[in-house]
Amino acid sequence: MATYAYKAKTHEGKIIKGKLDSVNKRSALNELSQMNLIVFNVEPLNSLLHKDITLGSPLKQKDFVLFLRQFSTLMQAGLLLVDSVDLLAEQTDSKPLKEALEQLSTEVKEGVAMSVAMKQYPKLFPELLIQMIHTGEVSGQLEDVLDRMATYYEKQFRIKQKVSTALTYPIVIASFAMIITIFLMVFIVPIFGDMFTSFGEELPLITKVVLSMSEFIQRYWWLLIIPIVMLVLVFPQFKKYEKTARILDELSLKMPIIGPFIQKAVLARMTQTLSSLINSSVPILEAVEVTSEVVGNRVVKEVLVKSRSSLEKGESLAKPMEGHWVFPPLIIQMIRVGESSGALDEMLKRVADIYDQEVEEASDKLQSLIEPIMIILLAFIVGFIVLSIVIPMFSLFEAF
Repeated sequence: MATYAYKAKTHEGKIIKGKLDSVNKRSALNELSQMNLIVFNVEPLNSLLHKDITLGSPLKQKDFVLFLRQFSTLMQAGLLLVDSVDLLAEQTDSKPLKEALEQLSTEVKEGVAMSVAMKQYPKLFPELLIQMIHTGEVSGQLEDVLDRMATYYEKQFRIKQKVSTALTYPIVIASFAMIITIFLMVFIVPIFGDMFTSFGEELPLITKVVLSMSEFIQRYWWLLIIPIVMLVLVFPQFKKYEKTARILDELSLKMPIIGPFIQKAVLARMTQTLSSLINSSVPILEAVEVTSEVVGNRVVKEVLVKSRSSLEKGESLAKPMEGHWVFPPLIIQMIRVGESSGALDEMLKRVADIYDQEVEEASDKLQSLIEPIMIILLAFIVGFIVLSIVIPMFSLFEAF
């Protein structure tokens, strides 16, 4: 629910202002009309005092994928559009999705197109899905479009899960290593440092280094918090600016080990999106434009924008991709074959399947590669600290 401020006139000619809680602007207008008011203006209130507070996305991607697959299944089973939406509204556990579907059902019953009604919920329904549903409505193939979209978003969700799993593991291990290191430096090393000092013996270099690090962490621990705060608060702000976001996207593709993995995931997303759009009879220029907006990487987006310009000039879609470090020869060759044979959507689908499989294999390889590296790193850090304590103890025992 959102709060709307309105300005209207009664039948007696009195101008009134007020506030109204409603699902969306259209619903607010309907409610005011039923109150026999002549509405001049209805605008949502942007103040935080009038907003529902939500953390993150209002709809989890897993719930969205499930909703879309159920929607597709119901439509293919022969149910009417309105009946399918009503049934989904009853079954879903997501409150935002339930409210949206109930409103969608009301508007569809009033004769509003499903794609038009869905545009009121950009946080729930992606632009790509809305556009594809519009295509399905126009062509009379809504069931087929929903099936393709359900399959498409299932693949995207699986790829995202693979990327998330592959990148989360090293972050967790690194965080665990940092916590252990700080614990040893703050609570364990100082105890032995005081003991060694009381004996007055000359300490080995490794012990002096560890004791100095321990003293530094105890005195300037706040310096360790600053990078974490910067990472959590400042880093997301950088992504709001086009130039810095573009640099970050390029760096993510060029990172050692992880870069090629991310590159495969981005290319899989690009080819799957483009294939789905072309297969649904979306014009090629529009399909490339939509793909560039949803691909999720500005480096690839720039090339797709150039590819669209190339198509407008009557040239090949693949021409701007040739020689670019992001696009391997496989994609370029398959696109050229698809353009020549008139089966571009099929060629792109095959490429998407190839990269989908490569993402899964790369994810497994990345985890198997990172696991021993992180374990060795953790063992080295702990071993270094332990040696700094053990070596002087042996020297003290020999002295006695």
